Amino acid sequence: MSKFGVLVMGPAGAGKSTFCSALVQHLRNNKRSCFYVNLDPAAEDFAYEPDLDIKDLISLEDVMEEMGLGPNGGLIYCFEFLLENLDFLTEAIDPLTEEYLIIIDMPGQIELYTHIPIVPTLVKHLTRFGALNVNLCAAYLLESTFVIDRAKYFAGTLSAMSAMIMLEVPHVNILSKMDLLKGTMSKRELKRFINPDTSLLDDDPSDTNAAIISAQEQGTDPSSARALMAGGSFKRLNRAVAQLIDDFSMVSFLQLDVQDEDSVGAILSYIDDAIQFHEAQEPREPNDEIETGYEDGDMS
Repeated sequence: MSKFGVLVMGPAGAGKSTFCSALVQHLRNNKRSCFYVNLDPAAEDFAYEPDLDIKDLISLEDVMEEMGLGPNGGLIYCFEFLLENLDFLTEAIDPLTEEYLIIIDMPGQIELYTHIPIVPTLVKHLTRFGALNVNLCAAYLLESTFVIDRAKYFAGTLSAMSAMIMLEVPHVNILSKMDLLKGTMSKRELKRFINPDTSLLDDDPSDTNAAIISAQEQGTDPSSARALMAGGSFKRLNRAVAQLIDDFSMVSFLQLDVQDEDSVGAILSYIDDAIQFHEAQEPREPNDEIETGYEDGDMS
């Protein structure tokens, strides 16, 4: 029996837990079943209590105290411990039916997704290649304010592309916290960031700012952070990163405002399509639709 899930990822501060909470609320409003899994061993506050919490197995605080590790090393240790105890996940997820959407909230250390083979191993266990046969989609969140700084935007896009290549599952990339951009950028301008390409660097406003800084700081230390950021080498690096992303042409973004129910619903519809959720559901009788509150064609 197939299962369905979404792995919510992204750098720290991208709004992953907030998105998970909004997703849980939206599913409940539409009378859909969900199973909320927290795999962040440092997370403490939740709008909705997780149905399964990694801290019941191991916590980052305990690891740091007992092993003398820092936050990043402790987090990697926690996931290595999880991989040695995958029954913790299997026993909780295996009984779930295909009506459930499994929402997995991940930590914000992007090295787990980009170049350490820990999360790819976990994904293989969850999906058809492993024991649980979950049709899994990855949702990678990037804070929308990154678009103000082109270098940060392309660095974030590169991390999303790296995760896509490493995990090898259907991917939905999301610009989160869209409400923070209201009044700072027009919708027309914002649309340019939906599909990243090198043309975004042609009119980078930071180039003007860098020129002003360079003129003001003649004679200052050339190895200073500000001088390096304004230098030609940094610009060439940004263009090389942007060209790499453009050449692969893998990443595009959806826009998310968690305060907008329609926005959350739109993201969910993309996730449902990626995991083919509705195709696996039993056909409903008209009376069933009335009882559940669904309208024709409105399953998201």
